[in-house]
Amino acid sequence: MFGRKKRANPPLIIEDVIVSSELGSEMFTCDIARCKGACCVEGELGAPLEREERQILEEIYPVVEPYLREEGKRTIAEQGHWVLDFTGEYSTPLVEGKECAYAVFDDTGIAHCGIEQAFEDGAIDFKKPISCHLYPIRVTKSRKMEAMNYDRWDICSPACQKGKVEGVKVYEFTKAAIVRKYGEDFYQAMDELFKLVEEGEKA
Repeated sequence: MFGRKKRANPPLIIEDVIVSSELGSEMFTCDIARCKGACCVEGELGAPLEREERQILEEIYPVVEPYLREEGKRTIAEQGHWVLDFTGEYSTPLVEGKECAYAVFDDTGIAHCGIEQAFEDGAIDFKKPISCHLYPIRVTKSRKMEAMNYDRWDICSPACQKGKVEGVKVYEFTKAAIVRKYGEDFYQAMDELFKLVEEGEKA
C-alpha cells in the first residue's frame, strides 16, 4: 500500500510579502568548507541588485577596490560597477562569464565577497548586496507584492545536509538578512506563523 504524499503548506502573507512555506520547513546552514563559496562562482548571472544598491556600489568602490583581485578590477573597469543583464534586471558583473567580479579567493580556493571583507574591516557600512545576504531566499517583485521563495540549487547540497544535522530552517539561517531587509517585527511575525504551522502539523 502506498503512503500519502505530504502536501506542501500554502504560502503565508506577511504585510505585502508572500512567504513560501518552504522557508519554514526546509533545513539549511552554509557549509562553505565543502561548497567553496560556489554561489559566487556558478551560474549565468551576478548578484541581483536593488535600485539603491547600484549607487552604493559606485560610492563605496574606491574603498572596496583594494580588496579585489586584478581580474575583478579589470572586469569592473570594462563593464562598470553593475550591469543590465539579459533578464532585464541589474546585477553584479562577471569575470569572463564566471565568478562575480567582487569575489576573492583565499589560499584554500574558497570564494569570499570583497565587499563583505571591507565591511568586516569596518571600512564601509554596507555588508553586501541583500540578494547575497538572503541566499538561499530569492525575492521576486510585482507592482504591489513581493514573494520570498527558497531557491533550490544542487551546489548547496552540503548546506542542506548541515542544516538537517543542526536543525536549522532556511528562515532561521537567514534571520539577519531578513531583519536587514524587512525589519525585526516582520521576522518575528514570520517566526510565529511558522511555529503555528509546525504545531498544527503535530496536532
